Amino acid sequence: MNSNSGAGPSNGGSGDGDTPRRTSRKPKYSKFTQQELPACKPILTPKWVISVFVLVGAIFVPVGVASLLASHKVVEIVDRYDDACVPSNVTDKLAYIQNATTPKTCQRTLTVTKDMKQPIFVYYQLNNFYQNHRRYVKSRNDAQLSDASKANETTLCDPEKTTKDGLPIVPCGLIAWSLFNDTYSFKHNSKNLDVDKNDISWKSDREHKFGSDVFPKNFQKGPLIGGKSLNESKPLSEQEDLIVWMRTAALPTFRKLYGRIYVDLKENDTITVTLENNYNTYSFGGKKKLVLSTSTWLGGKNDFLGLAYLTVGGLCFFLAFAFTLLYLIKPRKLGDNNYLSWNKHPAGHAGH
Repeated sequence: MNSNSGAGPSNGGSGDGDTPRRTSRKPKYSKFTQQELPACKPILTPKWVISVFVLVGAIFVPVGVASLLASHKVVEIVDRYDDACVPSNVTDKLAYIQNATTPKTCQRTLTVTKDMKQPIFVYYQLNNFYQNHRRYVKSRNDAQLSDASKANETTLCDPEKTTKDGLPIVPCGLIAWSLFNDTYSFKHNSKNLDVDKNDISWKSDREHKFGSDVFPKNFQKGPLIGGKSLNESKPLSEQEDLIVWMRTAALPTFRKLYGRIYVDLKENDTITVTLENNYNTYSFGGKKKLVLSTSTWLGGKNDFLGLAYLTVGGLCFFLAFAFTLLYLIKPRKLGDNNYLSWNKHPAGHAGH
């Protein structure tokens, strides 16, 4: 008996049912999928490369020269006083600076080396002070600084978060606790020079990061005083010395703006500085300097930017000269651009 007779589906006599149908995974041709859309594909010929190097050098060298000239126009007076303001009979500097009953007043005489046009910027400079230390940078609470309703929030402020009685410190944290507390006053020709301390901080910090309704509370009330005390009747948004200090520096040597003097000074003028040498840098081998500086369109004195531009521009001119010599002495014939892959039509798609 034939088991196949009258049973099973018909194959229609074509024989296609014996083999499974194959589905191609090849995508439909398009310029997008084949990355053949119009694009800028420059061919780096010797003339093109040399021209680019010359152009970059021609731009960078003048900018570098202008930056250096501007930097050299800045007049700076830098005076290191941390050692000079310790009496000669003191052998233990750390004990001297930590003794609150010992007078710390010190007088320094500065000589103006070149004419200084107003405004004259007054900075204090610290060396070997690592404000970028991770624990130090994190020891603050930004919510507490900006919102009076969050004055009790002291998370991340260890070890300066609360007093011995458990009361919250505002502003809390190591950054605020270590606020710089040296002070300076200036005399010129027996006349006091006023130091303008307004607008020495960033406007965005005053308006957004430090609240106008947040007032200092329980600050520097612990057994160990870290730095300057704050006026509890003034909101944090007006305590600009604090705002400047709280913008931490990235490097261990840094300057922070103390104020501005709006008086022109002539060459060979003398300035008498009366300062209070309060800030403790002796425990970590730091240095303190007072800096008086003018400014230009580029800012303060900074030769690095000009030297960087000159270096890059000079390197570009050197490479352009070297490639020109190589091209003239040992030229190479360029290949045919028609053989580049993007200039070929894909096989089987000439009609697309």
